Amino acid sequence: MLDVYLTRIAERHWIDRRAQIQALDSPEAVERRRTFIRQTITASLGGWPARTPLNARITGTLDRDGYRIEKLIFESLPGFPVTANVYVPTGRGAGPFPAVLGTAGHSNEGKAADLYQRGWIGMARRGMIVLAFDPPGQGERSQYWDAAEGKSRLGLGTREHTMAGLQCLLTGTNIARYEIWDGMRAVDYLLTRKDVDAARLAVAGNSGGGTQAAYLAALEPRLAAAAPSCYLTSWPAMWSKLGPQDAEQNFHCFISNGLDFGDFLIAFGPKPVKMMTAIRDFFPIEGARATFAETASVFARMGARDKLDLFEYDDGHGWSKPRREATYRWFERWLNDREDEGVEAESTVEKVSALQVTRTGQLATDGQPVETVQSMNAKLAGEMYARRAAAQAGTDVRALVEKRLGVVMPGPGSATPAKMGEVGRDGYRIEELLFPTEPGISVPALLFVPVKAVRRGAAVLWLDPQGKAAGAEPGGPIEQRVFRGETVMAVDVRGWGESGPPRAAKGGYGPAYQTFMRAYLLGRSMMGMQSTDVLAAAAYLRTRYPEVTVEGRGAAGGALAMYAGVLDAKLVKVRVAERVPSYLGIARLPEHDGLMDVLIHGVLADFDFPDLIAALGAREDGGLDRSLPDSAFGRVACAACEASARVSRAAPPHHWRRGPARSI
Repeated sequence: MLDVYLTRIAERHWIDRRAQIQALDSPEAVERRRTFIRQTITASLGGWPARTPLNARITGTLDRDGYRIEKLIFESLPGFPVTANVYVPTGRGAGPFPAVLGTAGHSNEGKAADLYQRGWIGMARRGMIVLAFDPPGQGERSQYWDAAEGKSRLGLGTREHTMAGLQCLLTGTNIARYEIWDGMRAVDYLLTRKDVDAARLAVAGNSGGGTQAAYLAALEPRLAAAAPSCYLTSWPAMWSKLGPQDAEQNFHCFISNGLDFGDFLIAFGPKPVKMMTAIRDFFPIEGARATFAETASVFARMGARDKLDLFEYDDGHGWSKPRREATYRWFERWLNDREDEGVEAESTVEKVSALQVTRTGQLATDGQPVETVQSMNAKLAGEMYARRAAAQAGTDVRALVEKRLGVVMPGPGSATPAKMGEVGRDGYRIEELLFPTEPGISVPALLFVPVKAVRRGAAVLWLDPQGKAAGAEPGGPIEQRVFRGETVMAVDVRGWGESGPPRAAKGGYGPAYQTFMRAYLLGRSMMGMQSTDVLAAAAYLRTRYPEVTVEGRGAAGGALAMYAGVLDAKLVKVRVAERVPSYLGIARLPEHDGLMDVLIHGVLADFDFPDLIAALGAREDGGLDRSLPDSAFGRVACAACEASARVSRAAPPHHWRRGPARSI
């Protein structure tokens, strides 16, 4: 149900976007589109940091036949060093040479992976300088390094990206912001070199590196040519096949803002860009073909149809030799102004250890303290928390919550349920209900009605992420309540129980993660959509029982209960059975698990759970029920909040745990 609901929303945006692209009938209209793309993506990433000193240094050099390799470290942000290798042509004079940013894909070895080395060497032998760098979480830049074990605590690559990437959502940023900024600062470094021709800069990469190459093409104006490999497709093709992937590949509101993969190319135009694709890639080839056809028409309107090209090869995902050779041909044409077949000569790749820029092979153990994406995001979170809107005098916290969550408030009689059946048990009966909360969404519920109710006009709205049946077993917590004479309605809000996503994982990610990211691409959140369901359920329950208390179980259930209490003043009490972590606390956690569904993009600009607790406590009726253990409302903010959520150092969150990391 939730998949269908989100897909229908996405389809409406895709239809609108196609009309917008078709309406680009002049170079001026295209230029407005290009400006819109860059501004919209930049805003969704949280903007750019200030430029600070690079503090670049060469730690070693390798001399090879026709090129040398310089071992480079520079700081893209203070205390955030980037490890890189610079491949410099030799025997061709002093230059200046064209230069290529080499963006590494999701390999554990980062810049030093064999396939990537072959590409860097191939370009260097053609007279191009290549600056190949490790993204955060790969190569020498593990963000979660266990020195005792000699490996990442999570696994290099996508696991590290997603761990920190989810925390970035709380500050309205994205881990892609840090990856792109590394690339922009790499350009800054190249422009300090006398052997680099500033007018001939390019970017090339595959898979996760193809992702970075596409982003940099759109957002780095100093680039003159681009060749992203094994990434570009289309969201209509990607949505139901591979589905949303790594944290850096999903931008907030990307689809609802009317963007698609082709917009990276449009933003780069009319400069030369070539799509490198694999027919048997898991990034759907039909999406790549559709994007090429659409974008070609836009390039034609810019008078630059010859500057867009598509290369296909009938193999699988990876920067294989045919795609590397197509890259050489493209750059020879547009950077060196010559035609070349791009045949790749045999080359000897280096051992990973030979290319290490650091003494130990990891920045984390190289002797100097370094920042990580998590640590920098935590600092930003602390700054945002201090100046959040809810902390300002006279702020309407309820209005902040309603806007940030994007909830649909129920109207009179909006959630009239269908009764699907009834089950009799000793001492009570169970009504099986199904009621609509908004078009396309109907949530199931179980209403437990005791024969001898203690309070005839009172009921409890029960919220448990494990599903409405989780506490309904004989002897379970719901039955215990019912035997005490309480009426209880347990609801499967969308994403839980019967309203949960399909169980089959796609593209290596679990269904809960992919559902979360589908919503994220559409500017929705699980908390916002589920709050809509909770408020509708409360409104219906109140038609039968005027006094409704909402009780939440677990982090997600507790968060929803608190949101409901703030948004619906008619709820008589809010109970939270377990501690609800603060958003600031989640951002400060070294690692996190089981908290994905409570995350909301940019929430720390507005409020945190302590503000909800304060708002509930300020209600005349004392909306916060403190009869439960004090741990439910204990230290949720400031320095103590690190202890407010479950921490797992053993494995990545089960929501998004994937199979073996991609080796390419």
